[in-house]
Amino acid sequence: MIATKQIDVRANIKKYFDMAFNGEPVIVSRKENKNVVIISEAEYNELAKAKRNAEYLAKLDKSYKQFEEGKTISFSMEELREMESDDWKPTQKVLDWMKRMEQENE
Repeated sequence: MIATKQIDVRANIKKYFDMAFNGEPVIVSRKENKNVVIISEAEYNELAKAKRNAEYLAKLDKSYKQFEEGKTISFSMEELREMESDDWKPTQKVLDWMKRMEQENE
């Protein structure tokens, strides 16, 4: 990782962009510690993908914990198809589950 000043980047922008493209992150120091990092698009995409994966795994962990705690409800395919209807109203099964969740969150 390379650290440089903003004025140096301005004077040698191609050099620093080439470094970033070749896998060498460039830290650009700025006033008030508002620094930035120059990285290649490929590296950025990998970081973004890793972040999305971590968020997805966290959601899976949360869902699994809810499942273990019995905070889930299951439906048959027929019930799910009925829910697609524009005039669908919650069944007693759904209302009971919602009431149970409200009580647990109090």
